[in-house]
Amino acid sequence: MFVSDSAAPRRPRIQSRAEASILHADLDSFYASVEQRDQPWLRGKPVIVGGGVVLAASYEAKAFGIRTPMNAAQALRLCPHAIVVPPRMSAYAEASKAVFAVFHDTTPVVEGISIDEAFLDVSGLRRISGEPIDIGHRLRTQVAARVGLPISVGIARNKFLAKVASAVAKPDGLRLVEPGKEIDFLHPLPVERLWGVGKVTSATLHANGITRIGQLAELGEPHLRAILGPAAARHLFALSWARDPRRVETGKRRRSIGAQRALGRRPRDPDEIAAYLDGLTDRLGRRLRAADRVCRTVVLRLRFDDFTRATRSHTLVEATDASTAIRHAARLLLHTAQPLITERGITLIGLSLTNLDDADTRQLTLPLEARAENTLDATLDDLRRRFGSTAVTRAALLRSGEGLSVPLLPD
Repeated sequence: MFVSDSAAPRRPRIQSRAEASILHADLDSFYASVEQRDQPWLRGKPVIVGGGVVLAASYEAKAFGIRTPMNAAQALRLCPHAIVVPPRMSAYAEASKAVFAVFHDTTPVVEGISIDEAFLDVSGLRRISGEPIDIGHRLRTQVAARVGLPISVGIARNKFLAKVASAVAKPDGLRLVEPGKEIDFLHPLPVERLWGVGKVTSATLHANGITRIGQLAELGEPHLRAILGPAAARHLFALSWARDPRRVETGKRRRSIGAQRALGRRPRDPDEIAAYLDGLTDRLGRRLRAADRVCRTVVLRLRFDDFTRATRSHTLVEATDASTAIRHAARLLLHTAQPLITERGITLIGLSLTNLDDADTRQLTLPLEARAENTLDATLDDLRRRFGSTAVTRAALLRSGEGLSVPLLPD
């Protein structure tokens, strides 16, 4: 029996909320803004935060084309009078905590994306806090008054549009995308505003004459599949018509954690590289235990002197938070990659821990003994918690240090 398409059950359409009540709040040039706040003589001047690599640049420096993570020497060629300041990660962590306190005073529904940006859902707050645009103005005023930092806010009916709106509002601005006017706002923008359009995808689209979001939307998903493949075409076509059903979620935990260290371009002997890897292992193990998490998979990431990259991974027999077990797996991965490092040189080494789970959900194994609290890991964690992360370090890292530890949101 033939059943027409009209008789087939239709999938329910994703309903958009009626009001623009999702805020995306994003601190402007966060590290550089903290430096300009704490050192008034830097205000209005091109500021670069970092050493060998640009970690952040003020808007005055960005006007000269300086971007992250640009090489510092290249940045100074673009702007010779730029002022380079060393990063102060503890200051940025404190500033982030203060800003997130303002977010949580604004609404209980806050989804942190990084230490300097978050989504806020203010739906249902009209009676006690006013219209979303009034809430956005108040949020910016509070961050400026209580923390002394500029922040840009985008307001829209979904997360994607709110994020685009905050980017358009920078620096230190607010942009509301009114319901019903989303397409008018979105379609004139360059395709690089779409999530998922990086350098490679951008070049592919430009090669096909697509430079604006409106052009991509009008092209249609079938034609996009031929250019980008089915998954990317479906994703970008939906965004080009302002479709994003995701909610603002609270309480989400990380699916992975990672750390990396730039090594420069000079040759490194295997023992030196292994010492840097051990430092990354110690740092990530400490973060795992602080968050009461365990991991199953260890991932080694390498960048070579010719700018190519490689990834190696190893899955453990059982989940762990022990630095010794993680270090053993990381060292095995490094050993297998050593011939490639010798051939190509290495400029960056990174380590990620994935397949994370809560520590209290681990499968018990015989003998069923309580988790030891007097381990070496626990002792070192306590020392670093009380006296700072550099209180105890590996002897192999005494001259070079453990490297920068970027502040992160609590897990």
